[in-house]
Amino acid sequence: MNTFVPENILLSLSTLDRTKADAVDFGVVQVDETGIVQLYNKYESELAGIAPKDAEGKNFFTQVAPCTNNRLFFGRFKDGLASGNLNIALPYTFTYKMRPTNVQIHLYHDAASKTNWVFVKKR
Repeated sequence: MNTFVPENILLSLSTLDRTKADAVDFGVVQVDETGIVQLYNKYESELAGIAPKDAEGKNFFTQVAPCTNNRLFFGRFKDGLASGNLNIALPYTFTYKMRPTNVQIHLYHDAASKTNWVFVKKR
């Protein structure tokens, strides 16, 4: 799969903390299986204009980025979790609280740490 997320990041998600997440040049959002944000990094915060403290603990798909609460985005997330194969890259346009912004998305489940991730890179 062609993704902007470096292999070393994908292999170290079980130890990815805020400091490491804030050091990368793309959005890192860790969510539970229902979409509740566990970690929201600096890049994503600056892109979306939402502070990490205002995103963490809220549902990514309905409260933080409701423009993703659709079949194309949230539907693929749910389908990937249900199939046990969440590793999906797709182009997307964010529209919530911002001018339409074209991004590349990588939805990912890390089996080793049993964590789910939404990676975002501005196109």
